[in-house]
Amino acid sequence: MRKIFTRRKFIKSTVSAGVVLAGSKIAFAEEPDPEKRPKKVRNPYDPKGLPTSVLGNTGVVIPRIAIGLGSRFLTIKTLDEAIEMCNYALDNGLYYWDTAHTYVNNETGAVSEERLGHIIKDRRKEIFLSTKIAARDVDGAKAQIELSLKRLQTDRLDMMKIHAVESPEEVENICKKGGLLDLFSRMKEEGVTRFIGFSGHGNAQALKMMIDTGRFDSMLFAMNHYDTTKGDRQGILIPAVKERGMGAMLIKTVRPKETIKGLDPKELVRFALSLEGPSGIVVGMDSRKVVDSNLDLLRNFKPMNREEKLKYAMMLAPYFRHENLEWMRPDYRDGYWT
Repeated sequence: MRKIFTRRKFIKSTVSAGVVLAGSKIAFAEEPDPEKRPKKVRNPYDPKGLPTSVLGNTGVVIPRIAIGLGSRFLTIKTLDEAIEMCNYALDNGLYYWDTAHTYVNNETGAVSEERLGHIIKDRRKEIFLSTKIAARDVDGAKAQIELSLKRLQTDRLDMMKIHAVESPEEVENICKKGGLLDLFSRMKEEGVTRFIGFSGHGNAQALKMMIDTGRFDSMLFAMNHYDTTKGDRQGILIPAVKERGMGAMLIKTVRPKETIKGLDPKELVRFALSLEGPSGIVVGMDSRKVVDSNLDLLRNFKPMNREEKLKYAMMLAPYFRHENLEWMRPDYRDGYWT
């Protein structure tokens, strides 16, 4: 593969009154207004009839569920099983694939990007491909981008994100002249990636600072669990994203089932898809059975009514208070699972 630094030039209505829960407000969405959907958006991908949305000003039409190809995906025991699941998902309209440079299972040696490369080399045009870069220094990021492209067996991405932004100090370093954001912008200009974005699990102030640069196309962030010291991500960030015309995707939407007994994963997905603002959600998948479950939910999706949403919001109270949530620990880093 050619070096990326030498090819080309360089390489209506919403329910505005939410429910007060753990000291914060949750905003809920009603059914989308068809009149407010962008008109005549050309979609080069095939959603196979699945419900779609437009990812902000990118103009890209995406399924409302993207495949998360991190820890859950890396529990699939064999490469053949992983390839089979991804091909099946793609054949049925799930073409937004979300991975990261650091998605590695240290116990088995499985690397998410490497697994995907076996499919991407033959089906690249069918996939909206997103990966995330963890390094914060420019040289380290260049090396990670180079390796990610090699693993994925492609020379271009659709979305490249700065992975897991967690503090204002980190944002200042990212945005300094000649820093990581300048590198990402250059990658976009030179066609290494069509769009750039960032992800985050915690600090609302840091993520708002990233939005306010006006230089990103998309944000990926954890479904709101409220921490008054870190801010109300959903309440702060969604309006800011909308104002900038950015796309927004939610993660950690199914995770409450790990800390709260009796929750139905299908209803958790349905709850997340009923929230106001995001274009869609990223859901980790590890089998054809799980893919089928998400396909069935999408094909038959009906937004929760207000009573259902209030009921689920109350059930999720411990989650919204981030009780027992691994990724809310100060030392949490996304990736390199064992």
